[in-house]
Amino acid sequence: MPATAIPRLLDHYRRTARDLPWRTPPGSDKTPDPYKVWLSEIMLQQTTVATVTPRYWRFLERWPTVDDLAAAPLEEVLAEWAGLGYYARARNLHLCAKQVAALGGFPNTEARLRALPGIGDYTAAAIASIAFGETATVVDTNVERIVARLHAIPRPIKNVRPKIRALAADLFADGHAGDIAQALMDLGATICRPKAPRCDQCPLAAVCKAHASGTPEAYPPKPAKKDRPERHGTAWIIEQDEAIFLVRRPGKGLLGGMAALPGSDWQDGPPVQAGSLAVRHVFTHFALTLRLESRATPPDEMEGWWQPISHLDAAGLPTLYVKAIEAWRALEREAALIA
Repeated sequence: MPATAIPRLLDHYRRTARDLPWRTPPGSDKTPDPYKVWLSEIMLQQTTVATVTPRYWRFLERWPTVDDLAAAPLEEVLAEWAGLGYYARARNLHLCAKQVAALGGFPNTEARLRALPGIGDYTAAAIASIAFGETATVVDTNVERIVARLHAIPRPIKNVRPKIRALAADLFADGHAGDIAQALMDLGATICRPKAPRCDQCPLAAVCKAHASGTPEAYPPKPAKKDRPERHGTAWIIEQDEAIFLVRRPGKGLLGGMAALPGSDWQDGPPVQAGSLAVRHVFTHFALTLRLESRATPPDEMEGWWQPISHLDAAGLPTLYVKAIEAWRALEREAALIA
């Protein structure tokens, strides 16, 4: 990498940096708040900036410090997280907050941060570099794509991650790792995009082999798609006195600890009964068809609670069950019109 490449990248970042609520602007005298950096990095995992921004403000309003978050009941944190998906993040967020509060604050090194729940290699490097100024190699999906294009790597990223990480280390070798990390994040989000990259605006275009090839979008090549497995199950709609019966899912596993509609376990394979009301929801590793059935009362000994329908939003239902209840409500409205 030519010596002038990183100065060009940093100059571009200082002129065009995105105004993000968790970010300390480049050149600012303010010290980044590790709590805000950590919270944003966890929320941004596989979730867009547009989706995260309002939810980030809501979290800060309810829990302004890591100590506040550590003291909150897990059920309240899970409810506030509802709709963001990947709910293990919320459980680990709460557990991590408790450990950080017990330590008296966030560790200031990449290695010690990595030992905390829910903090992997990327997140530890991001917090260490942005919040504490430590030199670290910060590699997320944006950085992987940028490096793959800079070097015109002709293989899918998943097959060459060690090579990409080694090449990425060169970008962070001269210090300023926090600014470099955020500059690369911005570059990947706004210019070196997966589709239609804006090479004419890129400060690294002159040293980019993918740009020189004339087909930058061809890098990195995408792996062949695999068929997504199918699963199916049943959810019960149980209503009494303007309230709906809800349960809490087991603490571990998919949607762990979240409010839910009661129902059957999910089974492998496509749905076995056609023609009934159902909703389909696509998770990361499988697609679920959830059939909806009405019941008069909950099964004996089933633990749960009656949630007032007028305050259903306060239950913190995941998107799957929000979709299910909306589909049921739509069916009820249609039946009422026919009647």
